[in-house]
Amino acid sequence: MRIEGNVVLITGASQGIGAACAAEFARAGASISLTARSEEGLQKAAPREALVTAGDVTSDSDRRRIVDRTLERFGKIDILINNAGAGLYSPAWSAPLAEARWLMELNFFAALALTQLVAPQMRAQRSGMIVNVSSLAGKVPLPWMTLYSASKYALGALTEGLGMELRGNGIHAMTVCPGYIKTRFQENAHGGGVPKAVARIRRFAITAEQCARAIRRGVERDARTVVTPWPAWLLVVAMRLFPGLVTAQMAAMSQNA
Repeated sequence: MRIEGNVVLITGASQGIGAACAAEFARAGASISLTARSEEGLQKAAPREALVTAGDVTSDSDRRRIVDRTLERFGKIDILINNAGAGLYSPAWSAPLAEARWLMELNFFAALALTQLVAPQMRAQRSGMIVNVSSLAGKVPLPWMTLYSASKYALGALTEGLGMELRGNGIHAMTVCPGYIKTRFQENAHGGGVPKAVARIRRFAITAEQCARAIRRGVERDARTVVTPWPAWLLVVAMRLFPGLVTAQMAAMSQNA
């Protein structure tokens, strides 16, 4: 999909991958609309002439305000990047249900609701792209954050289905599955933390800017799935070919936390 001259709405854009996407897509010639809860963070991340709307994407009124302001400023939305999300390290068997519902509300239902607000306009113009930022955990269950994995699996399934539903309307859907990215994700996550064996893998992490470039290239080539960094594909393939071996290794890593 062509980026230059198009309008991109990015959620969770005050830091990390969202902020990096704002800069990346602005450099590619897009008009940018950004949202996150932090007004200060958004102002720091916003490229020149970007529209900034502070708000909570789990709030229906805030979502509508974000979309309405974008349409009022730019007249259209060509690319929706549902990036807002959070982690939860509590075990699924003991996590408070209130936290599990909060996680699904942010990681899944907010993306669905924004898609429902934006899709009619995209259908009317018969073009557009919905980019849902999932995770490697949406391809391979991570037992130290099972509920997070479940929310990202749901988001991935939603994206696949949207791609089929909206294909005839000229709308593409893309799932992004980042592995370890150098952001404040772990600091902002609820619950405990990752096992020590997993933490050591952080040295192979890529930057948010590298992730944003992978997302931009995925949009340009109408990719169905973007997994970044690319070696993470090896784990995805191993899970498909040798699920018993992979799950045993994951369980051992989790128990040795």
